[in-house]
Amino acid sequence: FIALVSGGKDSIYSTLQCIRNGHELVAAVHLGAPESTDEESYMYQTAASEVVKTQVEECLQVPLILHQRTGKSLNTSLVYNSDNKNDEVEDLYNALVEAKSKFDFSAVSSGAVFSTYQRVRIENVCRRLNLTSLSYLWRFRPQKEMLKQMIVDDGIEAVLVRTASPPGLIPRKHLNKTLSFLWHTGVLERLHQRYQFHLLGEGGEYESLVVDSGLFKKKLVLDEVTIEETDDEVGVLRILKCHAEEKGEDDIPILNIDEISQEASPSND
Repeated sequence: FIALVSGGKDSIYSTLQCIRNGHELVAAVHLGAPESTDEESYMYQTAASEVVKTQVEECLQVPLILHQRTGKSLNTSLVYNSDNKNDEVEDLYNALVEAKSKFDFSAVSSGAVFSTYQRVRIENVCRRLNLTSLSYLWRFRPQKEMLKQMIVDDGIEAVLVRTASPPGLIPRKHLNKTLSFLWHTGVLERLHQRYQFHLLGEGGEYESLVVDSGLFKKKLVLDEVTIEETDDEVGVLRILKCHAEEKGEDDIPILNIDEISQEASPSND
């Protein structure tokens, strides 16, 4: 299978779940941020796009197709059709066409959790290309249970790279903090109770970047960052310099892919 990777927790965790269910990871596809990021995407994460190449090729250590986005969110109805080739969904179609020319695969994974909008569009593209959409995170658990399983049980180490939930998350206070820290200190739970904050960020409250996981052969180290904040208190972590580094004894251990794959029925994705 091909993994659609945004860099964030959901797409990486979805990749792990696919492998656990017997699918073989062939490569990853990332829809890179467009030259102008003024317009919000309804489909794709923009924050930290600049480091996904290092994350995938050096940490996850699989080939990456980096496809620059040019489309916009034009068809925003729940039902999607492909009439407008300038829609951002068609960027995904073109990226997977490129992937099919380079790799042999039959399925595509995504990190869709609760967004019907995203799932409908991914399934539309997969259907047109005769591919199976793998959505193992789709309503997988209630949000609190799912976040706990991700970061506590399965060791997804991710930092916040975008916050958009004033007065809850404060850019200069919470950007570059790990989800694990925010979970264990009770910050996320307090925001959930006080403001109906979605713990998984499904309401756009935050975006994340995975810096380590059991799938990573190396961990991602952010060497130089800066914080940008808008007048409406939306914050973005700009990563100016990063590198992949060998893991130490205290880091998340590398999973034995052969062992976890054997727990499920084999697949030829």
